[in-house]
Amino acid sequence: MIRTPEYRFVFLLLIAIALGACEPGIDGQLVRSPDEFNEAASTLRPGDRVVLANGTWRDVELIFKAHGTAEAPIVLTAEDPGKVVISGQSRLAFSGEHILVSGLVFRDGYTPTSEVIAFRTSSDELASHSRVTNTVIDDFSNPERFSSDTWVALYGKNNRFDHNTLIGKGNSGVTMAVRLNSEASLENGHVIEYNYFGPRQTLGSNGGETLRIGTSHYSREFSNTIVRHNYFDRTSGELEIISSKSCGNTISGNVFFESQGTLTMRHGHYTLVENNYFLGNRKPNTGGIRVINENQTVRNNYLYGLAGHRFRGALVVMNGVPNGPINRYDPVTDSVIDNNIVVESDHIQLCAGADAERSAPPIRTSMSGNIIMSTSNPDPFTIYDDISGITFEDNIVNDELTVPIDRGFSPAPYSVTENAYGLLAPEASLVEAIGFEEIKLPVTKEDTGASYYPKPDGKVAFRSGHRIDVAPGVDSLLAALDASAPGDTLVLENGGEYLLTKYAYARHPVSIIAEDGDRALVRSEKSTFFIIENGGSLELENLRIDGAESPDIAGNNVISTSRYSMNRNYSLAVRNCRVMDLDVNHSFDFLKVFQSTFADSIEIVDTEMTNITGSVLALDKETDDLGIYNVENLVIRGSTFSDIQGAVASVYRGGTDESTFGPIVSIMGNEFSNVGNGSRNRTGASLKFHGVQRLEIADSNWTSSAPLELFLTNGEPITRIADVVMRDTGPIRANKSDYELENVIFD
Repeated sequence: MIRTPEYRFVFLLLIAIALGACEPGIDGQLVRSPDEFNEAASTLRPGDRVVLANGTWRDVELIFKAHGTAEAPIVLTAEDPGKVVISGQSRLAFSGEHILVSGLVFRDGYTPTSEVIAFRTSSDELASHSRVTNTVIDDFSNPERFSSDTWVALYGKNNRFDHNTLIGKGNSGVTMAVRLNSEASLENGHVIEYNYFGPRQTLGSNGGETLRIGTSHYSREFSNTIVRHNYFDRTSGELEIISSKSCGNTISGNVFFESQGTLTMRHGHYTLVENNYFLGNRKPNTGGIRVINENQTVRNNYLYGLAGHRFRGALVVMNGVPNGPINRYDPVTDSVIDNNIVVESDHIQLCAGADAERSAPPIRTSMSGNIIMSTSNPDPFTIYDDISGITFEDNIVNDELTVPIDRGFSPAPYSVTENAYGLLAPEASLVEAIGFEEIKLPVTKEDTGASYYPKPDGKVAFRSGHRIDVAPGVDSLLAALDASAPGDTLVLENGGEYLLTKYAYARHPVSIIAEDGDRALVRSEKSTFFIIENGGSLELENLRIDGAESPDIAGNNVISTSRYSMNRNYSLAVRNCRVMDLDVNHSFDFLKVFQSTFADSIEIVDTEMTNITGSVLALDKETDDLGIYNVENLVIRGSTFSDIQGAVASVYRGGTDESTFGPIVSIMGNEFSNVGNGSRNRTGASLKFHGVQRLEIADSNWTSSAPLELFLTNGEPITRIADVVMRDTGPIRANKSDYELENVIFD
């Protein structure tokens, strides 16, 4: 056969086309657009590699079905790990067998469906024997705070999720879920290991779990999921950090660092929880392990510095519901809580949650060989019901501790020292006596997560950035605020006057202060001085805030949140300020918040507020009674409030949900004079607290004011009122008498 030059040209062209899918240095088929990806995904065969080109892939839905083999898996990967950013309304879904996904980053967007990464493409097309590794989801959160979605959903069988980084989920919904909603996903044998679960803010609602295995509907089914060697770093969405809601799961060798909540065996039986380390470092609401249901094993865990109480104790054994429905609490039966070490942790709760419904105490359960050493709380055990069904043997406690019964506990001198790994360890002979291995973290933060992606230190702190001096004048403060960066401090001139003619937006954490000396004066011609936008926080110090230039309309305010849903928590601090004459019209508030916004903390300290026609803090916009609320921590200290027509504070948390921590309120060393007597004060109170979980009021005086009002709800709220004088003020109004009064004088 004669090969003409034209034949050779066509032959070489075909070769070039065939090789064009692979570029020099690229191991696989490089694709640069969704269309190219879809074309490549339609013809995948065992051993194929699809490589996403570096850059930002916006508003893409990467969906494919493929069938690799154990020897020749099908790979979807990044051209360079970490340099493929999937943003906008995007997601990834795959099904088939032996698929490997790696190197992707999901950031600056949210899923258009209910899942970001799904191990399925439809309800009956699932992935098995597949793996996602070295991949990141960072703040890929729906802007609507209570629009729920899941970041990673595992279906099928024998999948692996490892060395991934999941950080900063801001909206409702579990971060990662193992789904059991079909026969093909039961007894799945999934392995979840070496992942970095990074900080998750307090949601202030149910639905903030970091990892959930199953649901109540399938809780009697076996999942057989293994969760090991993961690092949970400040994962504080709600009460349940891990919620095991199925049978046969193993949770071992994980580290929980300063995470609020507990590892909870919420539903299902035959769970093994061992060799996990809980490092609370005395942070509020940090908890350990909560035991519910049958045939649970909790052994060889290390629990340090856990300050949580009630359901957030270091070790919590629940009461159950006799013959209850599948979504309630099964009684603790035939379970083992042995050979754990509890150091400097405050609470061990037995028969927790006991009430008319949860009336079944634990039976045929043992607590043996545990070491409990503490100086933080000499009486750590709380017993809510009959503990005769729990066998106590060979437990060791330090001499100062009070124990619930006179058997099964041996006192020993307090002997806790820092070991070579920086952990507080009891005396070696005691540790050896219970068979506990060397006290050493089973995994470090550095061992986990995507290799190329940084791990955050935490939120940007006030005054952590640059100093910016701001001259007095019209809108000079606005210009400085617009030019500021996260953590910056705007320093106003002592005695200087500042006028705002436009809204001042706090879009990141920022401080506005005057240094010691005369306060700087701030006025505004707008209905709101400062608006805290999503991602913002505000600190004010040594300022004089005057409403004289505000417009003559009803409903002005000094500070407001965004009127839209905020999926990032904010903080507000007001220190050594004077707020005066918010009176140009009625209902002039200091702080106005909107629904679906949430403050980690609000502080008013050493501040004087006078002549206000509205309220100071109306934190009562979540009235659907679903356990949602507007602030986690509220502190009012050393301040004076006079001639306030509305309430100084109205805090509302309704409903019976038990998955949250707060609100937590401290009112200390304040003066209230002529507060709450305005005709438009709908609360009828000077301060009103509905559903607050921890409230302390002390060293404060009321004069000629509306009464204090309390509404105590579920959750064993702690309310203490001490060293208070109420002159010409009505008696405390409360729906229950379950609060403590000490040295309260009505005059």
